[in-house]
Amino acid sequence: MSYFALPDWFNYESIITCLLRASILYDGRSVARRGAIMARYTCSFIVSVTIDHLQPLLVELLQDCEFDVQYYTADYIMAREIPGSVSFSKLVRVEVLIDKSTATETETRMSIVIKNEELPLQLDNHCRQVFEYFKQAIEHNRHWHLIETIAG
Repeated sequence: MSYFALPDWFNYESIITCLLRASILYDGRSVARRGAIMARYTCSFIVSVTIDHLQPLLVELLQDCEFDVQYYTADYIMAREIPGSVSFSKLVRVEVLIDKSTATETETRMSIVIKNEELPLQLDNHCRQVFEYFKQAIEHNRHWHLIETIAG
């Protein structure tokens, strides 16, 4: 029986990493983006507040939760976790999308996407913890009444 030599660039770590990434993609806890694996969590809410009041209230809530608001429009907010407490790959980004098309005088639907570049090897990772914290902050906010939470 003859064996062939493996090329210099071949290593077992890369195969293990590929298999690990494939298994994480399979269970749905992360998504591939530009070849990298990242943790990503989503949720939608319907709250009883007018669309005109919701955006400034969300900006204030994000700031209260120690996020740096990077960009916002009437129906979109992007914020990031303030650097310093975790490694760069664990820094969380938050996107809030306000659904103007279904908004009424008394109800507004919004969706949040919380993600980072962390490889989510554990179910209770940093991104998941921040997601749960921000989700609870929305659900218990005193400036609106939560009508419905739709898990993502």
